[in-house]
Amino acid sequence: MNILVTAGNTQVLIDQVRCITNIFTGRTGARIALNAHARGHTVTLLTSNPEVVEAMREGHAPLQERWTVRRYRTFDDLQARMEGLIPGGSFDAIIHSAAVSDYAPAGIFSPAPGTHFRTPEGVWQGSEGPPALVDRRAGKVKSDAPEMWLRLVRTPKLIDRVRRDWGFRGVLVKFKLEVGVNDEQLREIAERSRQQSGADLMAANTLEGASVWAFLGPLDGGYQRVSRQELWVRLLEAVERLHRERAHA
Repeated sequence: MNILVTAGNTQVLIDQVRCITNIFTGRTGARIALNAHARGHTVTLLTSNPEVVEAMREGHAPLQERWTVRRYRTFDDLQARMEGLIPGGSFDAIIHSAAVSDYAPAGIFSPAPGTHFRTPEGVWQGSEGPPALVDRRAGKVKSDAPEMWLRLVRTPKLIDRVRRDWGFRGVLVKFKLEVGVNDEQLREIAERSRQQSGADLMAANTLEGASVWAFLGPLDGGYQRVSRQELWVRLLEAVERLHRERAHA
């Protein structure tokens, strides 16, 4: 099989030196990619942290055949790389484990003189007329204001674009992470999210348990709790099985 794996975090830029990102390093996606290669598949890995792969493989011979790593940094980088690779139709499976930014900055502002934000009521107030904000956009936003307000707008869901916009018809795997939910809630959220994106498989876990286990499914009609050490193998076995079934059909 020819498999595309996304891994790592995305940055969204506030200015030329500041960004918003998340805590994820791409170890899960790197591990999946390495295991897929070891099982004989051709792998393209899009990752924000290629050094993670090198650290995992320290002391081993370099990967050469059937192995490509392409680095990205920002949300726009990852979207452009996926848009350039997927529509060609060469991939049999896409495993989208990258932790993608949900929002991107659309302006940074400071309150104009006489403008105040009343926290208890959650409203702006102007002492000398209507409240107003001053646009502080710059190559490097100055740190001379008592407070700054960052406007965020939603980014496109890249996993939703895979089938809808880029026409992918192979096996699609989605990842979902939640915080502070129980097992039943996580399974319900995961399945709803899987169907929304048209994904074939979902790997879902909580931040609290991410280092130990994940739910993987639908397998045999439901979600199965698997250890983190099992996840890579169980996921790839499921991907291979779906690919074989579709090929025979």
